[in-house]
Amino acid sequence: MTDAITQALAEVGPRLKRVRTQRRVTLADLSAATGISKSTLSRLESGQRKPSLELLLPIAQAHQVPLDELVGAPEVGDPRVRLTARRIPRHNGAAMTVLPLTRQPGAPQAFKMILEPETGEPDPQVHEGYEWLYVLSGRLRLVLADRDLTLGPGEAAEFDTRLPHWFGAVDGRPAEILSLFGKQGERLHLRAKSRPR
Repeated sequence: MTDAITQALAEVGPRLKRVRTQRRVTLADLSAATGISKSTLSRLESGQRKPSLELLLPIAQAHQVPLDELVGAPEVGDPRVRLTARRIPRHNGAAMTVLPLTRQPGAPQAFKMILEPETGEPDPQVHEGYEWLYVLSGRLRLVLADRDLTLGPGEAAEFDTRLPHWFGAVDGRPAEILSLFGKQGERLHLRAKSRPR
């Protein structure tokens, strides 16, 4: 056991007594409410009896407090991911805001992107990898090899990035997408409508 857990267990008894006395509840009253004998409750409070869930759950319920308040559970690490968005210029004065959603190196990498609308012709690029796109809002134009597609909210595309590709917002409004980029892929699955020519 870690020192923090050992310390928390050692403090359970005094904490149980403090909670009970702050509420002006006698051992007899708590015994009646929980079905646990007075002697067992007394031994728990003095540290002569090890706390168990069978004993602590009814006590927490009787006092109407969360179990972790009775045991003083050590805090766990903060699960929030705090990442910084970057604004990346694109051609024709437009830009995209990129928020990485993964921190660990390697594949796959996840990003949330907000693409500003662009003017001018697409400039398809190629590079190693495999990409999956999902449109959250707005409309996304995807030029992939000889295909020209428009994706709306809820539509997705995945493709091998060795194919010439470009994507950007259309209709003069930003598009918000999720992007997963990873190792080389082999197949192409698209759920989108072909763009009228």
